Amino acid sequence: MAWYKVADSADLSLPFLRKVNAGGKAVCLVNANQRMFATSATCPHAGADLSTGWCEKGKLICPFHRYQYDLETGRGASGQNDFVKTYKVEIRADGIYVEVGSWLERLKGAFKG
Repeated sequence: MAWYKVADSADLSLPFLRKVNAGGKAVCLVNANQRMFATSATCPHAGADLSTGWCEKGKLICPFHRYQYDLETGRGASGQNDFVKTYKVEIRADGIYVEVGSWLERLKGAFKG
């Protein structure tokens, strides 16, 4: 796993959704309720850019069909049967970082007991 700087320091009092690049992956960086989250940037249902959606009650809302994803877990709302990938976020003195693993790291992790 590696950490990638995706933005300079942000004012956490101002909510935002922003599409950023972290290690070659499109990530939706979200500041909601003065907390920072990162999810995959693409809706698994219809392929919409989630950074053009909005947040409501701890959920990221897809702009196409209003599908909802929990900002902490990535789980879709009841009945959706889907999810978005979530990433760890760190706010450091010099900016905002997102942790992303390569596909090879994820594959190796799948075989660990």
